[in-house]
Amino acid sequence: MFKKILSGSLLIAGTTVGAGMLGIPLLTAKAGFWPAMGITVLAWAIMLCTGLLFMEATLWMPVGSNLLSMTRRFLGKRWRWFTGAMFLFLYYCLLVAYFAAGGPMLKGGLEQIFGFALSGVAGYSLFGILFAVIVGLGAKTIDRANIVLITGLVCSYILLIALGVPKVETEKFTTLDWPAAFFAMPILFSAFGYHNIIPSLCTYFKKDKRSLKLSIVIGTLIALVIYLIWQWLVIGIIPQEEMTAALLAGKPVTAALQHSTSNVWIFRMGQAFAFFAIVTSLLGVSFSMVDFLADGMKIDRYGWRRILLCFLTFFPPFVLVSIYPQIFDQALGIAGGIGEAILNGLIPIALVWVGFFHKGLKPTQMGWGMSRLALLFIACIIVLVMAIEIVNLV
Repeated sequence: MFKKILSGSLLIAGTTVGAGMLGIPLLTAKAGFWPAMGITVLAWAIMLCTGLLFMEATLWMPVGSNLLSMTRRFLGKRWRWFTGAMFLFLYYCLLVAYFAAGGPMLKGGLEQIFGFALSGVAGYSLFGILFAVIVGLGAKTIDRANIVLITGLVCSYILLIALGVPKVETEKFTTLDWPAAFFAMPILFSAFGYHNIIPSLCTYFKKDKRSLKLSIVIGTLIALVIYLIWQWLVIGIIPQEEMTAALLAGKPVTAALQHSTSNVWIFRMGQAFAFFAIVTSLLGVSFSMVDFLADGMKIDRYGWRRILLCFLTFFPPFVLVSIYPQIFDQALGIAGGIGEAILNGLIPIALVWVGFFHKGLKPTQMGWGMSRLALLFIACIIVLVMAIEIVNLV
């Protein structure tokens, strides 16, 4: 039981802690440190609730079911097509963001180690092929690779914090602009997205309800703590004008970190931490994308068909990021404010609403939060986040 919960928690945490790490401080820093902490906790609480709601809908379904099957059962055929389109929109946006940030990091690391130059397209190609192979080998390989990468994530994170603490300037925490904090909600929604992995975990755990629930709670708590400490470090080190410049240039926060500190090891640990954060999240997203495509296409997840599914998962984002490499921040914002808000916010609420209030299904692990008022309250906040993202785009 313990090993199962640990594995699930790490996979949830790895899926959650991803490319959002590189974009969150660029937006929350405008509001100041304390508003950044408050809005991050609020986003975590909302996404935890919707994740637990999605878990309920998943547990009402047979083992092996995915989002399309759930939507067809509870919302009907028409909504099934809409949900499928939103799933592809959201997770292709996230994969594009992961390619945009991870490809150059892998390219830069190989150039430093082996001393030869690679083109941008070659960097994206190597990045995609490497992780397509891992995903193609199946759930056990993904689980083992994730544990190794999570270990790298934790080690680089601890070293980065240890190196960065002396550089933190507490006078940078005096800014207080609470209204500005809400404009970071779309990217925070993207940063706390893990719902896609729940059906796969449910199958992997053979519908072990307690393990699934604890994995979600513990995994998202780990991610929350990591995000809070990360923002404390970044906001305390990097001047506001440098973060604004990185945001306008469509670059991750590690680019600003490089310019604001003279300690080369802080930058290197920041790069290592960012890379591990991206690839652990990439594994979770691509794992669920393969299962989703298999469910939608009604084909097996094994043999040459899995190779086809991996190709459909990794090739489209590779093409897009090769054409438009500066798409990182824009892809994250759209993914969170539109994709996450609908797919991992409103749709789980709708699934549980229909299942509980119209079909009379009983909650398996989550008796609280099933009132109409609670569900409507969460839905209103999610709609507000969507409106904020639309304003950002305009």
